[in-house]
Amino acid sequence: MSNEKNLPYAVVCGGVNIDIGAHSFAPLRDRDSNPGRVELSLGGVGRNIAHNMRLLGVPTYLLTAVGGDSRASQVEESCKEFGIDLSHALRVPDGRTSTYVFVGDSDGDMAVAVSDMEICEKLTPDYFASQKALLDGAAAVVVDANLPRESIAYLVEHCAAPLFVDPVSTVKAEKLQGLLSHVHTLKPNLMEMEVLSGMRITNERELDAACGMLLEKGVYQVFVSLGREGLYFRRQGCGALRKKSRPFPMKNATGAGDATMAGIVYAWVNGLSPGDTLDFALGAGLAAIDSADTINPAMSPALVAKLVKEYVL
Repeated sequence: MSNEKNLPYAVVCGGVNIDIGAHSFAPLRDRDSNPGRVELSLGGVGRNIAHNMRLLGVPTYLLTAVGGDSRASQVEESCKEFGIDLSHALRVPDGRTSTYVFVGDSDGDMAVAVSDMEICEKLTPDYFASQKALLDGAAAVVVDANLPRESIAYLVEHCAAPLFVDPVSTVKAEKLQGLLSHVHTLKPNLMEMEVLSGMRITNERELDAACGMLLEKGVYQVFVSLGREGLYFRRQGCGALRKKSRPFPMKNATGAGDATMAGIVYAWVNGLSPGDTLDFALGAGLAAIDSADTINPAMSPALVAKLVKEYVL
């Protein structure tokens, strides 16, 4: 498989959905009506990572499922607009395109969310087997844990390209138990890391031990997102690294993790060193939270480099 310029490409396997976001103007009051702003946009962990990767210049295919409803047309038009190749996606005529509803507080943090992603169950091992040539030819394959466990298992066991896995949530992270031996890169947050390692993590020593346990299971590298405390990194044959940024004004935290994963993939495809990878991943996350939108339309390698220079310690 190749793209029009025959550049190394990535494949993202995961969800795409309609995002309905509600942001309260004031601190949220439970069980009450909160004045705020409601917006509709395209989202999904897989799609958001793919969108960020395209903005960073990485040719990207998205292996996902869309329904036969009007929302599917919105997804297809959006992907075409941003250069995400949807030509290999699964069409489910009687399916319902995924929808994700989230509520954010006045500080920009997500307070609660509800996801309708039943269509992801259609992304079966047989579907991914039909895409094996595309997958094996990729410089990187990104997997979001919204996929069915059996499909993640198929990719882990049969995909020849490096697998970059986003656990998505503590509940979804459970799917990865017993499937880590052929995972190239993991990007959990601290709570997901506790699920994956089976360890309680209260300090950096325990975090390092948990990362070491995953490396012993076969994972090549781990990036642990620590929120405002930055990123913690371990790789086979490489000592631990930890970096954070100076205080940075946050406009919207919703897409930070997806942008960070896109930054990690960009760094791998472009052969960056561990230290430069950590910088770039942090910078991509900063670029995401610098926008009121889930995806910062100004995302680019140049913007990331600028933020790294100004904010990453």
